[in-house]
Amino acid sequence: MPTSSSSSLLAFAAQRCPRCHQGPAFKTSAFNLAHFQEMNESCPVCHQHFEPEPGFYWGAMYISYAFSVAIVVAVGIATYVLGHDPDTWVYVAAVAVSTVLLLPFSFRYSRTVMLHLFAGIDYDPRAGAKPAGPVARRVPFPGPLAPHDSNRPVLL
Repeated sequence: MPTSSSSSLLAFAAQRCPRCHQGPAFKTSAFNLAHFQEMNESCPVCHQHFEPEPGFYWGAMYISYAFSVAIVVAVGIATYVLGHDPDTWVYVAAVAVSTVLLLPFSFRYSRTVMLHLFAGIDYDPRAGAKPAGPVARRVPFPGPLAPHDSNRPVLL
């Protein structure tokens, strides 16, 4: 995804920060099955906190349930059409396998919906902007070589 994009739909699809549209909301890929649920505490680009209040993502359970119902209905209809009304066990197996395979995506997108729609975070194009040029900060000198230079500005 281009980092300069201001499209909220693209930021949602790429699971990016709702404020700067650049920083990833999750630490790893959805295909990393051991850690797909690990979410960044804040945006690595603009430092927006991703959990506005404790228990905020409990509402994502309802969104995940809606995704699961959509998966069950879509797979059930596809099984009926493509399988020409097969036995019941085929429906159960197809729905179970597809639900388990799509679990990481359902989990992540339900949290992304909560973050983008219900967290009250608005897009700010300046949030992800980096300062132009070096920034002068005072850095203490670590050694005894030049104690008189301990507070001089250093360009980083």
